[in-house]
Amino acid sequence: MTYQARQSDILRAYRLSRADPARPAIPWARPFFAVLTLGITVITGLAVAAFVSEWTAWAVLAMALILPSLLWIAGGAATALTGLICAAPASPKPPHGWVPSGLSAILLLLCREDPKAVASRLIALSRQLKDAGLETHTRLIVLSDTFGEDAVSAEEAALRPLIANGLIRYRRRTDNTGRKPGNIAEWYDREGGDYATMLVLDADSRMSGARIARMIWKMESTPSLGLLQAGMTLAPARSRFGQVQRTASRLLGPPFATGLAVWAADTANYWGHNALIRTAAFAKAAHLPRLSGRAPFGGDILSHDFIEAAIIRGTGWTVEFDPDSAGSAEDGPQELAEFHQRNRRWCQGNLQHIRLIGWPGLHPLSRLHIASGIFSFLAAPVWLALVVLMGSGLVMMESGLPFAMILGVLMVPKFCGVWRLMGPRSTVWRRRIALKAFAGELAVSSLLAPIVMLHHTGAVLSVLAGRDCGWKRPDRVGITLPQGLPEAVVGLTLTALVVTLNPVAAVWIAPVAGPMIVAPVLIRWMNGVRPRRMEPTPAT
Repeated sequence: MTYQARQSDILRAYRLSRADPARPAIPWARPFFAVLTLGITVITGLAVAAFVSEWTAWAVLAMALILPSLLWIAGGAATALTGLICAAPASPKPPHGWVPSGLSAILLLLCREDPKAVASRLIALSRQLKDAGLETHTRLIVLSDTFGEDAVSAEEAALRPLIANGLIRYRRRTDNTGRKPGNIAEWYDREGGDYATMLVLDADSRMSGARIARMIWKMESTPSLGLLQAGMTLAPARSRFGQVQRTASRLLGPPFATGLAVWAADTANYWGHNALIRTAAFAKAAHLPRLSGRAPFGGDILSHDFIEAAIIRGTGWTVEFDPDSAGSAEDGPQELAEFHQRNRRWCQGNLQHIRLIGWPGLHPLSRLHIASGIFSFLAAPVWLALVVLMGSGLVMMESGLPFAMILGVLMVPKFCGVWRLMGPRSTVWRRRIALKAFAGELAVSSLLAPIVMLHHTGAVLSVLAGRDCGWKRPDRVGITLPQGLPEAVVGLTLTALVVTLNPVAAVWIAPVAGPMIVAPVLIRWMNGVRPRRMEPTPAT
């Protein structure tokens, strides 16, 4: 395809997007979410203010920290409540006999992944595409940034039979400029004009042929749609920690995902994979700028997905989220160390967005998504600071009611998830299993929350100190402390501080400091191989 033809196609599709503006599926969902969020924030904030014993400078500081934190957790509660009340957007199947009118590229991005597992998934996906009637309408393309002689040799050996059989096309870069988005941009410049849409997958992504067909049909039948993000579930876990994440996702995820879909409507977000993108809509987002200065706040944009979605929406296309997780999954971290390492990279990318949230031309809701991502990590040091202020006695409260209200707001998404599973169609057995799973998830997540808060705080401080986490660098040799030891030291220090300065607060500080103190044992247990047990099945 020539450059002129490609530009003509982009212009034609852009005009179509302007001619067919998308409308929210539920018009009142967005104002309902906004009013609910502000109402929860105001009521809880007034309750906190009413029970402050003495308004000192420390109390004013505490309120300044609490208000944005309340707004953030209230948004989560309001999203879940909105999803519980509203029906999920329709996700219809293509009509009988439908075939795509254009060609779709299925891009699998690799960087030092397990090559045998990747090859197995590619074979399974090619069969799924054939079963869905997409074999001649899709191309499986592997874009690799793998480095290191041994890793490259293993990857090429595992994928060689698939290349020989014509199942995949494979390209590996030797210069990893721009990381993952740079790899996609190079492909887009070279071949993107030959395809109507592109489906972006990570190495641990799983999508069925039927789900891909539904997404392509949805995009072809909606000329304004530039990006369609699929909901996801977590693949079966190997460890107890992995299972806790999966249980939380299956129990609590559906109401939250539905709520996000209905209030975000035509201005949803992008999570970097399991998403279909119209190539014409990607034109402005393909080449993200390299930020001035050094990492962590300069250099390549790490969390590129939020920004790409914002650019696509800002250029007139719509971005939608289909919360249905059928036929769409990913692997979750199986160990806490892996979980913390991934979050450290996400923390750097999200804090980098502080420089990007003010970009001109972005939709207000796109800025809200970006702001929420930023605060998802800033929340940890804010909560830790509040624990220290109140635990040390610098800020005194006359009642525990505000803490109970904040805890209640945090629990709303969990209650919404359980309520959904225990609907009128549920059997007694199913309700018993759901309650048991809910109780177990609540207990374990309560133990893990202080540890995650501590690591998120460390990640934020590391970024603010100018430390770059890199991107899948070769393993570096350094001092490695026993797992859980730093957390235990912090927990003991916090306990000693409270007991010395404000013994009355020792009771309510225990749920925070206690899990930190037992972290060496807790982490070892969580990383262990999970026992096989019955899992709750989401409602259909």
